[in-house]
Amino acid sequence: MKKVFIIGSGFSSLSAACYLAQSGCCVEVFEKNDSLGGRARVFSDAGFTFDMGPSWYWMPDVFDKFFNDFGKKTSDYYELIRLDPAYKVFFKDQETVEIPGSIQDIYDLFESIEVGSAAKLKRFITSAEFNYKASMDELVYRPGNSIMELLTPQTVSRINQFFASIRSTIRKEFTNPKLVKILEFPVLFLGAKPEATPAFYNFMNYADLVLGTWYPKGGMYKIVEAMVDLGKSLGVTYHTNSTIDEILVEGEKAVGLSINNKKCYADTILSGADYHHTETLLPQKCRTYSETYWEKRTFAPSALIFYVAFDKKVENVRHHCLFFDEDFDQHAVQIYDNPEWPDKPLFYTCFPSVTDESVAPKGKENAFFLIPLAPGIEDSQDKRDQYFNKVMLRLEQQTNQSLKEHVVYKKSFCLNDFKADYNSYKGNAYGMANTLRQTAFLRPKIKSKKVEQLYFTGQLTVPGPGVPPALISGKISSEQILKHTLNELTHETI
Repeated sequence: MKKVFIIGSGFSSLSAACYLAQSGCCVEVFEKNDSLGGRARVFSDAGFTFDMGPSWYWMPDVFDKFFNDFGKKTSDYYELIRLDPAYKVFFKDQETVEIPGSIQDIYDLFESIEVGSAAKLKRFITSAEFNYKASMDELVYRPGNSIMELLTPQTVSRINQFFASIRSTIRKEFTNPKLVKILEFPVLFLGAKPEATPAFYNFMNYADLVLGTWYPKGGMYKIVEAMVDLGKSLGVTYHTNSTIDEILVEGEKAVGLSINNKKCYADTILSGADYHHTETLLPQKCRTYSETYWEKRTFAPSALIFYVAFDKKVENVRHHCLFFDEDFDQHAVQIYDNPEWPDKPLFYTCFPSVTDESVAPKGKENAFFLIPLAPGIEDSQDKRDQYFNKVMLRLEQQTNQSLKEHVVYKKSFCLNDFKADYNSYKGNAYGMANTLRQTAFLRPKIKSKKVEQLYFTGQLTVPGPGVPPALISGKISSEQILKHTLNELTHETI
């Protein structure tokens, strides 16, 4: 039986562990922190439960597909609630738009804001649906080894979409600034600016507006628990408080790990930890990518996150809220072009207790505030305090209520924490952006080019950042491991 060690316990690692165990491998997962889930950890305090990382449940078909691969359903593990409205967007001067839960209602909403836009949106969604199905049926499940993986009859017929941007495509059809911002928003999950994201990625709009926004009752950590339970039923062993000091290499082959300064041996190593960090666990000559390589990549943003509890219910908010009341382009410049703390940041809030009474005491509210930041900038407590005050002031102004005196709990998480807890390169939160030059075969490879039996999974390899892509990445990496194992056995037999 092939023994596989997996570094890290984020979604991609948990996914790969299940697939490998299902195929007969002896799988052990090693997590440096005291709980499983990677960025999707959870904590509780004073009766409030906070998901620490991902908060959006999009692309439910990907989750369904994962569990179906094991003869299971998501409903075997957790209850899903479709949010309606999906989210609320705040613009200047307390103007708001709520995105309904049905596509027909969204068409009606667009038409009420800009005459003629419903018909345009229908055409746009038709294109987005085509791209979504082309991607989910084939493209995103490919290992990123060759440009030929992108050349299908569907993509060849629409090759121009890889050279036009989401921004140009949207702004060619829609003029109302509110609608433009709503349509440009989903690609932020890919970690890049709309003008740097290929138009092909409009499939994110299909995921948003048609497939909808969901919530697993009890919180996003329910997904982690489900995957761990599934893994255990397949024979996966999980270890927490397990720091990886070194990847053991003999000749040109990975043979094990030094875990808490103890050498342990396996046939194959798969890392779901930060790709850059993982390579620092190797001798210099065994690293595929140089420091210069990483320095030149376009990374998705980092984030300043606040976990906040209120001693009252917050008015005029929904489960998800986007605050687009400041200039997005200026904020983007201060993330990607001139990295610095933003002068007037956009931000996002999540109030899960609006939907789920189990995550906060009765009559109270828990919240998650997130400000996108440039990776690599200086993180300090003074800055965190300053930006908490900015966010609270804007939240109070936009929702027309006094809130700061009702805060009974606050905890922050920023670049230094991403580095300390996840060994994240420059403290990034979402991995490497999906720009044209960092798509598919142009991303870091799943299989190490220099070390045999060393593989990678997660947001820095294919298919990219996000929870659904992480599940897919786990499947792809497991398939690559099994494929190369079969090839080795075949050669040995011959």
